[in-house]
Amino acid sequence: MPLFEIANAAVVRFESVTFLGRNQEGSDVQLLDGITFSAPGGEITAIIGPSGGGKSTLIRLVNRLAEPAAGAVFLGDSDIRDIDPLQLRRQVALVPQKPFMFEGSVLDNLQMPFLYRHQTPPTSDSAEVRQVMSLARLEPDMPQRNARSLSLGQQQRVAIARALIAKPQVLLLDEPTSALDRRTSDALAATLREICHSQNLTMIMVTHDLRLTEKIADHCLYLESGRIVEQGRASDLLAYPMSEELKRFLAEPSEQEDGNG
Repeated sequence: MPLFEIANAAVVRFESVTFLGRNQEGSDVQLLDGITFSAPGGEITAIIGPSGGGKSTLIRLVNRLAEPAAGAVFLGDSDIRDIDPLQLRRQVALVPQKPFMFEGSVLDNLQMPFLYRHQTPPTSDSAEVRQVMSLARLEPDMPQRNARSLSLGQQQRVAIARALIAKPQVLLLDEPTSALDRRTSDALAATLREICHSQNLTMIMVTHDLRLTEKIADHCLYLESGRIVEQGRASDLLAYPMSEELKRFLAEPSEQEDGNG
């Protein structure tokens, strides 16, 4: 089966981005501080770091689910603030760690992007549905099953299929394999890497899984306390950490990743 055809990717670029959140007392707290990096098309950029370091917040900025207090985020040559949010989210798909399933079947969920665009949705036996089902490692009979009755791992894969069927330029993944067993995780990771490289898709992935990062990431950012401490080629970053922060994290990653990032 040929790979699903996705529109050419655009580079995602952060320039001196700062983000302010709120603490329990309602005061402003700086969650991201001067973030600058580029995520190129056709490559996977992984964001790693301890829980609470701002990883999930960072990717939410790319499709304007959050807005920076300072700095700018670019999609290609365009500041994303100049792009209509609905149009932006057609180009930038986010798969959250806890996927949301619409009421109805898996097919209903896969058809939802088309209904939002007032387009005729694909049928269960269409090439689009068959291909994304295969790419997301979903069983052939899955389209007719109730989406909300699926396991969390199955829902994660449905969410990935729903994102891919919309043919985005950028795919944002927040802990994409956290609910999958190792075999399924490895198979899906290999598929994501193949899609990314062959279809020139820009992929940014938040993960606590250093094994996954080592297997499929091209670039890697280490984020701690809202700052990029190190960034570079994933293989170099993981094998030859320069900062004490990253050395400590690599030595004890499981102890630092008990919560959400």
